[in-house]
This record gives sequence, C-alpha cells and structure tokens, in this order.
Amino acid sequence: MQLKEITHFIESIAPLAFQESYDNAGLIIGNPDDEISGILITLDITEEILDEAISRKLNLIVAHHPIIFDGIKKLNGKNYIERCVAKAIKNDIAIYAAHTNLDSVFGGVNSKICEKLGLRNCRILSPTPNFLKKLVTFVPNADAEKVRKALFDAGAGHIGNYGSCSFNQVGQGSFRGNEQTNPYVGEKNQLHFEEETRIETIFPKHIQSRVIQSLLAAHPYEEVAYDIYPLDNEYNQSGTGMIGELESPVDELEFLGKLKETFRCQVIKHTQLLGKPIRKIAVCGGSGSAYLDRAIAQKADLYISGDFKYHQFFDAEQQIIIADIGHYESEQFTKEVFYELLTKKFPKFAVHLSDLSTNPVKYFI
Repeated sequence: MQLKEITHFIESIAPLAFQESYDNAGLIIGNPDDEISGILITLDITEEILDEAISRKLNLIVAHHPIIFDGIKKLNGKNYIERCVAKAIKNDIAIYAAHTNLDSVFGGVNSKICEKLGLRNCRILSPTPNFLKKLVTFVPNADAEKVRKALFDAGAGHIGNYGSCSFNQVGQGSFRGNEQTNPYVGEKNQLHFEEETRIETIFPKHIQSRVIQSLLAAHPYEEVAYDIYPLDNEYNQSGTGMIGELESPVDELEFLGKLKETFRCQVIKHTQLLGKPIRKIAVCGGSGSAYLDRAIAQKADLYISGDFKYHQFFDAEQQIIIADIGHYESEQFTKEVFYELLTKKFPKFAVHLSDLSTNPVKYFI
C-alpha cells in the first residue's frame, strides 16, 4: 500500500486545516509514493520507538506528537530530535503525525477520553471560531435542485446535526453577453432577464475548493455568479476539548478514584473539593489550562486536563474542580484512536501498537 493512501485517509478524519498555527501535523518524513509494509502506532517519537519499528520491520510510524515543531538547520545528532530524524531517514522509515487536528474532531483524542469516562451527550468544549463561510449563488429555477445537490454532496450545508441546509429565494437576474459568449439562455448582445433562485448555504473553509468546483460543474451558465462571505459563527463540529455528562451523579472522591484507575495515574493534582456530586465533566487532552474559563462558563463540575501551572489552580475560584492528570496520561489512549481507525479502514494491513511508554515524566512515590 502506498503511503499517500494511509495519510489521505487519516486526513479525511482529521483534516490538516484543523491544526493550530504552531503545530506541524502531517507527513514529516517520507515520500507519499513509498510502499508501506506495516505501521507502528505511538504517542511520541523516540529513539526507542524507532528501534522498535526497525526490529518489527515496520516502515511507517504514526504518532500523535510531531517529532519536529521548529526548523532544523543541522543534523549533527546533538539532541534526540536530530538523532531520530537521522535514524528514520537512514532506515527508510516514514513518520506521520496527527496532533491538534486529531484533538479537534469528533472521534479523536477528546472523544476517546469521554468514552473512557462513560460520558454522554458529548459536544465540543471550545468550538473553532472563524472557520465557516457562506456561499451565495444564483441559478435558473429549473436547475436549482441539481446545483443544491452538488453543493450538499461536496460537504456544504451542515449545521450541527442537520444536513442539506440552505436558504432559497426566487428573483430575477439580468445579463447581456457579448460576441464571445454562448449563453445558456438569451441571445448575444441582448439584455436578458431570467427567473432565478438565490441559493445560500454554509461550509467549513477547508473544503472551499471542493465546493466551488462542484458548483461550477453543476451550474449551467458559462459565467457563474457567486459570492463567498466569511462568518464569525463558531464551528461546533471541531474545536478544543469536549464536555459531557455522567449517566448519574458520582461522589467527588469516588470519581477521582475511578479517574486515577482508568488513566493509570500515579498521582492526580486537583483543586479543593466542593462537597457536591460530579455529573457534568469537561476534558481536554494534553495542555488544556487555557480552556478552563470555557468549562466554568458551561457549568462543568470538574475539568480534566494536564500541564496546569501553580497559579492557574487559583483560577478555579471554587466554581469547579480542576483535575490535572498529566499530559501523557490524558493522551495515552490516542494510540487506540489510530488503531481503531486504521484497522477498520485497512483490516488486512499490518497495524501494530507500540509496547513502549514514552512518558518522560517519572514519579517518586
């Protein structure tokens, strides 16, 4: 199987357009046309992970965290990043990462955390802003249904759990074609008025090219009139963190005990207990302190994430319990996300979970 078949599939689930500006998700090392013999799944890239791939004769590593965030100017082996890159290239091992883009989608990192906790009615905690656009186009009435279907098939028209969403208004359009035209209706050099339908629909910006291509292919006119507007609406199908509810309320200490067991935590750092049952829970895999205010605004009883700094614990203001379970601990089940997606799509292909823990944080108990 070619590498690009695998990467295209992952990006159909977690588009690269969803990654944060600082991130470096995607194909980091490798040629898209390379033949892949097997996949090793890991959270992080380390020298030990590369040794595992070499010993298992697997020539693609799929990781959550990119091995490269910033530019590399030299490959002298002075740090683990340079050594890993050199070893991967030397042994013809491709490296692919799905990081904040996989954090941002349903079925990704935070969905898996919610699944492990048994949360229901899960939704995005902090939806992506400035990601939606509106398309407006004008179509002869007889062709409106054909054009609408093309737009919907291309991915436009989704609002929450509803699809095929559009607004349609009948009006009158006018145009005059010159000698170089071949009008679909009307005559050259003559002003023509046509009964048309104004179609409005929305789409996420990463599929704009596909939507416009579908519009042009389905529209009967030589010159297609359309407008695209950026929207300030939040896109609730992607974003950071998730929030959901337990089936029934649970005592605070009982829940923390189950959280510690489920995520195999050696320690959980938390704020003062509030003396009330836990039901609504917000989660964010990795470093999620920046979204505490979202969890409070949505009246979560407890917020689970990692990498809180000392003074950030004060920000709970006795409105919520912060449970810092650690960066690695919160994201460890991301390997399962990759494995389930890849084995379902490519059931006869060799996909392996790494046996190694890549957690660099150790605890003296």
